[in-house]
Amino acid sequence: MKGSGERATIDEISVFFVFLSAVSFASFLPLKTVANGEVSSRKITEMPSWKTGRHLMERSPEITKEFTNGYMSNLELEHAFKRISLKCRNISRTYSIGQSVNGFSLWAIEISDKPGMTEPEPAFKFIGNMHGDEPVGRELLFRLADWLCDNFMKDPLATFIVKNVHLHILPTMNPDGFTLRRRENANNVDLNRDFPDQFFPMNDDMYLRQPETLAVMNWIKEQHFTASASLHGGALVANYPWDGTPDSRKEYNASPDDKTFREMAKVYSLSHLNMSMSAEFPNGVTNGAHWYPIYGGMQDWNYIHGGCFELTLELSDIKWPKAAELEAIWMMNRVSMLNLIAWTVKAGLHGRIVSSSTGQPLPASVSIKGIDYKVNASLQFGDFHRMLAPGQDYEVTASKSGYKSKTTRITLLEGEAMNLDFVLEPVDEMGSKFSLISPLNCLCNDKGRWSPSDSFRDFYLPLLLVTLTLILLWALLRRRQISKFIRRRHPKRVPQVSYA
Repeated sequence: MKGSGERATIDEISVFFVFLSAVSFASFLPLKTVANGEVSSRKITEMPSWKTGRHLMERSPEITKEFTNGYMSNLELEHAFKRISLKCRNISRTYSIGQSVNGFSLWAIEISDKPGMTEPEPAFKFIGNMHGDEPVGRELLFRLADWLCDNFMKDPLATFIVKNVHLHILPTMNPDGFTLRRRENANNVDLNRDFPDQFFPMNDDMYLRQPETLAVMNWIKEQHFTASASLHGGALVANYPWDGTPDSRKEYNASPDDKTFREMAKVYSLSHLNMSMSAEFPNGVTNGAHWYPIYGGMQDWNYIHGGCFELTLELSDIKWPKAAELEAIWMMNRVSMLNLIAWTVKAGLHGRIVSSSTGQPLPASVSIKGIDYKVNASLQFGDFHRMLAPGQDYEVTASKSGYKSKTTRITLLEGEAMNLDFVLEPVDEMGSKFSLISPLNCLCNDKGRWSPSDSFRDFYLPLLLVTLTLILLWALLRRRQISKFIRRRHPKRVPQVSYA
């Protein structure tokens, strides 16, 4: 029996070492999400300090009435934005992009000199309160909208933004989490771990996507945003892509537009009263993966799938500061927020792409040599807005299937944007005509609508003329054969001679 006891002890030791090895191996795997993107609170507290990013993923201390006093409720916030829209109805409109789990409308406001209309201008968006226990953003976005409303045609920067940008503001992406005073939504899911992720394919199941996430994804695809920022709390820094790494390591992971993102982040941090003076983050900016990697984040999805350059802005070391501090936080961030919006017009490359044969806009793509990323021109106007870091030379190419690509070299100067238009020639004239009457590139009248008369004039009439010309040429070449044929069918009649 001694031998069997020893074997039992050896088996127990083996099981223990197998278990220990499995735990050790698991620690090197990428952070997995639970229930479609949610990291449980138990796992959060067990992460190393660099994973938590200081206050970012820690459970906030109990949020008492002392802290919530002075913050608008969801209903009060909705009414406040609708009052702004009513006060400045000529430059704003409110609309809903969807609903939360508990059925609260996700209200947004658009501020522009032509709200609700599509123009060949860049569009910018702000999103606040993605995490329910980080409410500073929603209060700042109300102040931003109200300030622009009051200062249009009074302040030069406010006027410039309203006239040249379509600004969209979603003050709260997670109204249910705000009501519950917690990070996650009503389904206990962290919305900033709920987006499809390039390094984490398990997050790609659209059937498990949260309604708030789906609403924002659809919104981004519909509006064709050029740039954006989401407002968070728990630190003081401007964060840019990539947010994750292939192996979950904490290391710098540059996106194709890393230089441009760094410039964009510094536009915000250097305009801020104290963000750029951070002892932890040089210039007050950081690469997300270098700080702490996350998976399923909104920032990277915007860039990959929305063609939108997005920053994650951490605006306060304290997630839920007392309401008495909000005005001071607003004053620290006001100029930064305005400069970031204006940057989408005052920097980068802007232009339109049209067809040489028709003059119609082309939804072509714009690429930069050495940067593995394309920006698409709009379908309606063929306008594109390509954010680029200044002070550099670029080789720019416009391309579209069925057309000859065009390439040119440019130099972007500091503090200046550049306008660059492209006229693309069809590879095959007849092929281009067919492509122009397709559903995606229809021939349109002066009202922007397709009409049968346009199709007849521009396609069928030329085709009819070509056909008639060919028939005429064939008849001229075959005129002898045609004459003989006619004589055979209709021989000359010989007059009958009668004899008396």
